[in-house]
Amino acid sequence: MKKNYYKIISAICLCCGLTSCADFLEIKDQREIILEDFWNEKADVENIVSGCYSALQDADTRKRMMIWGEFRSDNIMSGNNINSDGNLYNILKENITAKNTYTTWVNFYDVINRCNTVLKYAPDVAAKDPAYTEGDLKANIAEVTALRSLCYFYLIRTFRDVPFSREAFTDDDQTMDLPATPFKEVLNNIISDLESVKNDAVKRYPTTKDRYQTGRITQDAINAMLCEMYLWAEDYDNCIKYADIVIDSKKKYAEDYYKEYYRNFSQQVQVDKRLNGFPLIYHLLSGTVYGDAYETIFTSETRREAAKEVIFELNYDRDPASTGGTANSAISSFYGNSQSEVGLVTGSSYIDGEMKESTAKELFEKDKELKDARMYMNYSTNLKSIVKMACRSINVTSAATSDAAPTSISFSLFPQNSNGSHWVIYRLSDIMLLKAEALCQKMVDGTDPEDMAINTPLLNEAFYLVNAVNKRSICRPITTELQVKDTLSIDNYGSKNLMTELVKRERRRELMFEGKRWYDLVRYAMRAGKTDEVISAVSKRDDVNSQFAQNFFKKMDAIFWPYNYEELKVNHNLVQNPSFGSGENSSMEKTAK
Repeated sequence: MKKNYYKIISAICLCCGLTSCADFLEIKDQREIILEDFWNEKADVENIVSGCYSALQDADTRKRMMIWGEFRSDNIMSGNNINSDGNLYNILKENITAKNTYTTWVNFYDVINRCNTVLKYAPDVAAKDPAYTEGDLKANIAEVTALRSLCYFYLIRTFRDVPFSREAFTDDDQTMDLPATPFKEVLNNIISDLESVKNDAVKRYPTTKDRYQTGRITQDAINAMLCEMYLWAEDYDNCIKYADIVIDSKKKYAEDYYKEYYRNFSQQVQVDKRLNGFPLIYHLLSGTVYGDAYETIFTSETRREAAKEVIFELNYDRDPASTGGTANSAISSFYGNSQSEVGLVTGSSYIDGEMKESTAKELFEKDKELKDARMYMNYSTNLKSIVKMACRSINVTSAATSDAAPTSISFSLFPQNSNGSHWVIYRLSDIMLLKAEALCQKMVDGTDPEDMAINTPLLNEAFYLVNAVNKRSICRPITTELQVKDTLSIDNYGSKNLMTELVKRERRRELMFEGKRWYDLVRYAMRAGKTDEVISAVSKRDDVNSQFAQNFFKKMDAIFWPYNYEELKVNHNLVQNPSFGSGENSSMEKTAK
């Protein structure tokens, strides 16, 4: 049952029954049992922890990750059959009211309450069951603390101030109508929580558990969260510190992976040189065909190689009917499939223009634009659709020596009910670019000798990170030194402002359609104390009136979402976001322009 903003678990859901791979992450809720009969042995804890992941995999939760993090940005516009989802259509038009169903947050508070329930009862199990060791207990505590923190992180980036509690709600007598806790206080709390458990999480799962390393919380996942959270907290030294921890860990994983699996060492030397020594997965499949990184990161069913770059993701299955797993229905619906190439949303006209060779570029670096594989792996100008994660594979065939456009591009779209793309929440290139952003923020304005004495080492390090990510996506063979050389020149980015803009562009082209863009815009606005970049971005969207965007987004309140009307009805301690009125229909009319 539901009460206020928490989905109460008065009868704890026991997850049982393994899927084809006997994968922990694919356990589904099967039946209910009474609370008093539960929490007696190790398996009880494991089943509830698995339920936390299952709740995050749920289509409604995943849709909100996409909508909240991407769909208000300049990357997205209406696609095919958008009228079938009126709530989504209104979001794309910035006609967001408190009655829009996508403003509900119950899915995230459901996960939070499951995590709090584990934290409350798991210590009792350790006292009862000798098989449930202290190490098991600490690892589970770290795991659910991280999942809870991740959910709160989604909530504050979306709504700003939200109710915050570490208490497990398991009966009707508990007080649940909590007031909203300020953004910074929630952020500081979840950072503190992660700091307290980071060393107790599993460092690396056994190789026999193929999906665990990327699909369950590890020390790398917690350190990645801390990296981003410290960036939002404007603590740039700690952001850099945790980015370095993650980068070093991934380098060690890659070394161990290569020792175990055969590789072409002469080619790998060239790959390492091109990628500045970072263990990013290279795009080259064979000869002059590119697309390996895309498939390995997003759609491969085995995750051992993907773990060189992927830090934490939600796992899905491309054949759920036979495996008993879960397909990524949110991607299939929103981005498209083989039955409907254009989903409910597609890339904006601005993105379409950026992906065409004949137009002037803002997003892609002008002198290298035709060779950037991401121009063809994010969005198809022929299909007029988002292909990233909608396709099983994307292959780009490029001329060996020319900087001309690719000679051919081929797609393999997933069937409607069988999208097996994993939803990647953190990967190495993301962390590298977060670090580059933090380095930029440590720079000073100005270019006189004293300023440059501070800025030059920071500029060099930021460029080194951005350049590695950028070079990974350039469709050039790696057989000669000439073809391994840098594709960007640091001479073009010799100031804080120029390097900051380069980092922003690289994040956008690297992470496009991955649920990051709107949150990046929110972070930029909060840091600057003004909404100029948000206004510029929203004004480019096809579904939004430019004059309305300029007026509506003048205030910082507008970049966040309204509390859902039903939450306001049951929790009188919540005060509606002033940009969206009181929550009554009459107060919403001003947004319907």
